[in-house]
Amino acid sequence: MSGSPKYSTVSVAAAYARREAQRRAQREAERRSRQEQRARERAELAARRARERAARRDRARADVERRQREAADRRAAEQEAHASRVREEQAAADSRRLDEVNDLLVRVRTVEPDAPAAELAAVEGRLVQLRGEVGSGEPLGGAVEELRGRLVLLSSRGDAPQPDAGYDAVLARFEQQLAAVGPDGALHDPEGRRHCTELLDRLRAAAGSGAAIRFAALLGTVEHALTRHAGTAQRHADQERLRAAEERRRSEEHAAARAAADQVAEEAAEAAQAAEAAQAAEAAQAAEAAQAEEAEDAEEAGDAEEMAVHERRAAALVEAADRLGVVRTSAEAVAAEARELADPDLAVRVERALHTVTGALGAQAAEDALEAVGALERLLPEAEARLDELQLTFTRRSDLAEALQDAMCGEGFTFTEGSEQGAAFVLRFERPSGARYETTVATEADGTPVLVYHVEGEPDVTLHPAAEGAVCDRTEDLLERVHEAMGERDGFLPGELTWQGKPPRGQAGSLPGAGRGRRG
Repeated sequence: MSGSPKYSTVSVAAAYARREAQRRAQREAERRSRQEQRARERAELAARRARERAARRDRARADVERRQREAADRRAAEQEAHASRVREEQAAADSRRLDEVNDLLVRVRTVEPDAPAAELAAVEGRLVQLRGEVGSGEPLGGAVEELRGRLVLLSSRGDAPQPDAGYDAVLARFEQQLAAVGPDGALHDPEGRRHCTELLDRLRAAAGSGAAIRFAALLGTVEHALTRHAGTAQRHADQERLRAAEERRRSEEHAAARAAADQVAEEAAEAAQAAEAAQAAEAAQAAEAAQAEEAEDAEEAGDAEEMAVHERRAAALVEAADRLGVVRTSAEAVAAEARELADPDLAVRVERALHTVTGALGAQAAEDALEAVGALERLLPEAEARLDELQLTFTRRSDLAEALQDAMCGEGFTFTEGSEQGAAFVLRFERPSGARYETTVATEADGTPVLVYHVEGEPDVTLHPAAEGAVCDRTEDLLERVHEAMGERDGFLPGELTWQGKPPRGQAGSLPGAGRGRRG
């Protein structure tokens, strides 16, 4: 865009701020509810995991095997059904072509009494043979067209003009045949269409007095070319239909295979989690068994302190495993949502904390496992609060973009395009005069919304010498009206519109978003 980018920071009206505060309070209440729910689950999970781990592992394995068998059977049935449909469609197409050849044979016998009987008998015999091959799986298009060509050559004498039939009627019939092929003929058989057009031009040139012999000589050639062109176009159309059916089948198979793979992956992940839970519980049981043995030794040796240490270690491992089971799903969901809301650093923090807990449990490091799971529990509400703020910022930015679009359209602009680019929305408008406006709806580092305009095609977007500054009179008035409409209807209050080089009103300050916007 030409000219300097124009900036305006945006504040929100009291009504919008109240609505936003209500949404924030609701999200905070939901977070507290999740924390309370996790606290309740922590007390129940240990015993339940021990009882269910073996049954869940066996059930998951059986379900995976069953689904794999069902998916294989379903794919085989779909493939067979598709092959059957293809054979039926091919057979129907071949039957239609053979019916057309049979109709042409009947016409030749009617209008050509002098046609060679042996040739007609051979054509009829071949026609019967081809009918017996319909549905065999092999396409019969080439053989059918060969029969059609032989009959067309035999019918050329029947198409000669009669004394009482004008050349125009013959030409009109041929032109109707060519038109009946339709635009698909030119698309699938351009050479055949060109040849038919040239032959019709030659036949039209011969349609004069004294040229009856030449006209009659061309009739068979024209008839054969038109018939061949129509057959080629029909064959291509049938092939396209079969190809489309094959593509649909492959697409359906791909979708089914992908869904089955996703299902298997999900079930494998569940089985892996179950296995990991079983390992943690088994580790705890092993620790308890070791503790029991060590307790006996300590009791026999009178070392009560050593027995207490081992008891605490076993209990700590069980507690860490239970607490991880409560927060793990929430932590994974937070990491995934952080990536969706463009905060990969937060996702990495959560994933690293989760990995630290699982690593400590795997190493049977009881104190490290407790410390790591405690850090994860403290990080989780902080991360959820951060995600809530990111979502509120996104909602505010989205509402601002919608309000801007409504206000711009209210001032006569036409909305042409919109896209999301990172943490900003980019909207494009056009005025009836042809001037184009590109507006970036972004957020400053402190959370303040900002509008950045790039304008092209306005006559008042000009630059005077540096000492006088930039002048943007009518464009500024227009955008100020847009901002007023946003404040009146949508609860957003854009500030003063400014740009690089604009004469300051009073004490000039730094531009909002300076350095961020793309220069025109």
